[in-house]
Amino acid sequence: QVQLVESGGGLEQAGGSLRLSCAASGRPFSSLVMGWFRQVPGKEREFVAAITWSGVTYSADSVKGRFTISRDSAKNTVYLQMNSLKPEDTAVYYCAADPAVVTMRVRPAYWGQGTQVTVSS
Repeated sequence: QVQLVESGGGLEQAGGSLRLSCAASGRPFSSLVMGWFRQVPGKEREFVAAITWSGVTYSADSVKGRFTISRDSAKNTVYLQMNSLKPEDTAVYYCAADPAVVTMRVRPAYWGQGTQVTVSS
């Protein structure tokens, strides 16, 4: 079993920046693809970004050039640096983990509890 604990959400103005963190435990960090999803009320949870153990990254078109995913293996932590925030980025952001990239992007095995990000205009 993998435990994921997010932190770093909050309220920010449009154009500002926030960094989300997610600490993983319960399984070797190097065996996991780590990622982030987000969800707004009434909509499906959507993929935001993912990173493999070797550092290969994937991101949704809506966040490319603004959001950067990274991981620190010494701290078993994945980060999502969010720059140039827009009001439409407002959502609950979920950390996710899975052994495989393919399933990571559509149906990851492990989820965090979520952290709220609100961007004001």
